[in-house]
Amino acid sequence: MGRKMLHVMLPVEEVDVSAVKYKPQHLQAPHLTGYGFLLFTWLMEAPVLGSLIARFLKKQNGLTKILRNTVIPERPMFKPEYPPQESEPGVVFLGDDRHPVERVQTALECLPSYDSSREWDHDTSSPFLYWKIRDYAHAYRKDFTTPSIVAEHIISVVEKSNAPFLVSFSADEVRRQASASTQRFGDGKPISILDGIFMAIKDDIDCCPHPTKGATTWFHNIHTVTEDAICVSRLRSCGVIFIGKANMHELGLGTTGNNPNYGTVRNPHSIERYTGGSSSGPAALVASGLISAAVGTDGGGSVRIPSSLCGIVGLKTTYSRTDITGALCDCGTVEVVSPLASTVEDAMLIYAAMAGTSESDRIVFNPSPLCIPKLSTDDNSNILQAIRLGKYTEWFHDVSNSEISNKCEDVVNNLAASFGCEILEIILPEMEEMRTAHLVSIGSESLCGLNAHCEAGKGSLLTLDTRTSLALFRSFSASDYVAAQRLRRRSMHYFLEAFKKVDIIVTPTTGITSPVIAPSSLKLGESDYEVQAYLMQFVIAGNLLGLPAISVPIGHDKGGLPIGLQLIGRPWNEATILRVAAAVEELCSGSRRRPSQFYDILNQARIAS
Repeated sequence: MGRKMLHVMLPVEEVDVSAVKYKPQHLQAPHLTGYGFLLFTWLMEAPVLGSLIARFLKKQNGLTKILRNTVIPERPMFKPEYPPQESEPGVVFLGDDRHPVERVQTALECLPSYDSSREWDHDTSSPFLYWKIRDYAHAYRKDFTTPSIVAEHIISVVEKSNAPFLVSFSADEVRRQASASTQRFGDGKPISILDGIFMAIKDDIDCCPHPTKGATTWFHNIHTVTEDAICVSRLRSCGVIFIGKANMHELGLGTTGNNPNYGTVRNPHSIERYTGGSSSGPAALVASGLISAAVGTDGGGSVRIPSSLCGIVGLKTTYSRTDITGALCDCGTVEVVSPLASTVEDAMLIYAAMAGTSESDRIVFNPSPLCIPKLSTDDNSNILQAIRLGKYTEWFHDVSNSEISNKCEDVVNNLAASFGCEILEIILPEMEEMRTAHLVSIGSESLCGLNAHCEAGKGSLLTLDTRTSLALFRSFSASDYVAAQRLRRRSMHYFLEAFKKVDIIVTPTTGITSPVIAPSSLKLGESDYEVQAYLMQFVIAGNLLGLPAISVPIGHDKGGLPIGLQLIGRPWNEATILRVAAAVEELCSGSRRRPSQFYDILNQARIAS
């Protein structure tokens, strides 16, 4: 028998980056829906045949070569490790230990002055603008409307709409919170700018009194919610009103948002298409205008992908920047809790309230001080002028439709022309290896959290795509996981080297716009790894390496589907990506379009008052 050829990697410091050749992404896997998908799932779960199928798929897509036939000289990196970072210019420090209300007030003072002259009627002939948090706050303080009136309009939509936005909802609970907020405004004592602001929480984050299901049919039976997750309690202390638990791709193990258990959430810009996932419900709720912001989780682009596909802002923070206690992901090494919002300034306000590293993580990660950009200062233009944007051109254009990358490139060039930012070419080696390392990491960690429940018989109650994913994850060995962590260290080196030359790495957020929902997928689900690969093409680095990243809407393709631009920052540099995101938003403000499914809640509440 012939011996298998081994590939021996050079130590990462010896790699000649300039000689690296980019390999376009190419994934081979069947596209399955309906009963064919059911049959494939049974085969994947079969003790012997399933392992053979998994082995074939891994070999066909190069995973076996990377994980088992390659000598990787670096030691493993089991969690992101960062060197000390320089302070960002033009920022205001929030302080991890300050009360969220104080932090939100500080963030508010960093925003440009509020324009109270905005037209209340959304004119369809003018550029589309979402109502912002400050618009709601202004309406409450001027007695144009009240949180209770707004609540009734939201409740009416939720109860009358067939859209499966939420998996847990209580009209009485929403009214109770809104009444308390209305009373505070009546007494002249609102808690903060977030008082009376309506939000939703993804169904893998604890939020009393709602159960946490992870959008399964059974998880709430074994997981008792006794208190809010830390991020929820921080927002609640600022006066936020939670409307319920938002739908999601089951257990976060998918990127489309398909969910046969509670219904698949539709994209507000085209109801025949996916929202993206796994934070599908949060993205659709915000994009449709029903709420101002939401909180999701991002372990493989699960905040940024749906934000891009739905035309809103999605911020993924540095790993451990926000305490994830009370979220189902709180034992992983790639996932964070983060905000989705209609605008960059709203994302900033929510981030200011919910951020703050846990005491244990502060010891391990030694984070840079929590801060945000001061956008209200005259120095903002000078700071933007000094920003260096890194672009790996071959990666940037590895998309399913050149319209996506061309529009993103136009915005980057416009950013340089308008604000003086410099664009520099960079090279990021071993992209295929990085994708493999992420798959093994998030897959192994997800399986570890679910294994006991699956062994107890709950696995058969999961959706087909969750079951096939878990079957694949079971095929990874302990040595595969360690190899993935060795690759993580190599990828971290390449990105940190790039960040010695640039401040931000720019990419499209996704390599495809919103995919069509196959009617045959609604009952039994869908498996399309090619679509998933394009959706995750640019987001993985933020998760595997724990880097902060943000998706900003920049316009639409010829079919009217939203396109997002992603900004990836240095560790702990949320302030820098938020600053540039605000500039991108300013440049693209006239290109956003009203979703076909849109609820003008604030204007309707004002008319009803």
